[in-house]
Amino acid sequence: MSGAGGVSVGVRGSLRVVAIADADSFVKWSASLLGGVDGIHRHLLVVRTPLTASVEQQRAALTGTGMQEHDVTRLGFAAVQAWLEGQRPDVVLLAGRGPFVRLLGRVIDRLSRRPVVVAGLPGMAIPAQRGALDYRRHADLLVVHSHREERAFAELGRRIGVELPTALATLPFARPRSRMLALDRARVLAAGAARPGNTVLADRPPSVESRAKREPATDIVFAAQALVPTAREERAEIVATLVRAAEADPERRVVVKLRSRPGESETHLERDPYLDLLPDRRPGNLVVSYDSMAQALSTAAGLVTVSSTAAVEAVALGIPVIALDSFGVSKSLLNTVFVGSGLLGGRSEVVAGRFRHPHADWLRDNYFHPAAESTWWSRVEELVAQRRAGRLPARTVPAPRGGALHEAWHRASVLGREDRSVSGTAALALGVPATAALGRVRRGRVPSGGGTWADPMTDFTLEPNPFHDSIRR
Repeated sequence: MSGAGGVSVGVRGSLRVVAIADADSFVKWSASLLGGVDGIHRHLLVVRTPLTASVEQQRAALTGTGMQEHDVTRLGFAAVQAWLEGQRPDVVLLAGRGPFVRLLGRVIDRLSRRPVVVAGLPGMAIPAQRGALDYRRHADLLVVHSHREERAFAELGRRIGVELPTALATLPFARPRSRMLALDRARVLAAGAARPGNTVLADRPPSVESRAKREPATDIVFAAQALVPTAREERAEIVATLVRAAEADPERRVVVKLRSRPGESETHLERDPYLDLLPDRRPGNLVVSYDSMAQALSTAAGLVTVSSTAAVEAVALGIPVIALDSFGVSKSLLNTVFVGSGLLGGRSEVVAGRFRHPHADWLRDNYFHPAAESTWWSRVEELVAQRRAGRLPARTVPAPRGGALHEAWHRASVLGREDRSVSGTAALALGVPATAALGRVRRGRVPSGGGTWADPMTDFTLEPNPFHDSIRR
């Protein structure tokens, strides 16, 4: 068997691989990751939680992944164990936020035939965060997407005493796709290049291959994020910048690409939605889109974001990018990954359309390594062979220190109203105020200077993140 940079290691027959996910970004990532592996029986199990992607979000997330609606099963948590027993997968890819991974890990621990357990994160993971590693420490393998992430998680593991093997995969959204040549796209826009505000295309680095020609693209796409920036006034400044960009060139669309419609959930909690910040009276060419990112980028001449993985997706398509640095460059903005890329820029550059391509020397260390270096699937095949030979010890999730009530709290925290058990209701009633108090204590222990979150010289953090992003909704 081969695929995803892997070669056969003696595993016979097509492996049965199940990804288990809930939120939209994890649905997209897991489907895309498995879609890049040839010769396997793949399936996606979507578990109902407060974060679970709607049917529409799921449809958008599956776009371009190679997985179809019939490859997906949606289930309540109570039915997951029996479903897995019936499917008997060789590999399970746990694709969710940390507490979700831990909860499903306990389900896998109860299976009569244990699969190889793989975990990962659905986009750029710099800085490597303590919780991201700690919650996934009982997987057999952690998938990372760049050499920089390999180093960051290795160092983090040494700091906190977690030994978890990692393997490199190409970020699914960084795979080459059909795209109009940069010169063709520049020619489309050249006629109006002298007008203020028209999109200006930087030269492409020679290491990014030319893509196939496609229809002209002129949109400016803003990839919104729930977490950053956190301040309402900073999010309002972004909206004002997009308004000015739309006014500067009425003949191009400025697209606010949102992940969720009103009433839908997404991976992270958004406290000041851009939909609420957009003015009622705005230019007609400033529009909102709930399409897939792939669809939004199909008509994009430039992408702007603070630190969304959509920047990598755009680079893979040859679309120039601005990673906003108007609010600084810091781990708390999740944009330190762009230092040295040449992509950082300010609001005035967005309005002027001065988008750019990344420096060639940044690419290899950050998500654009050669495909031959992505050996994660070969490593998975090796682990399957070891498990079948009885040479791969189970990395089980320990029982909670607080006993049954603590376990009920873990379950109810992830499932929310989907957990209708008496123990879950009781655990939430007791646990919500207790964990809120504990969270305040932990945040109070963060060094006055910000600790590792304020350290620009490292790619990992040890203290709790600053986002107040509870999985409970």
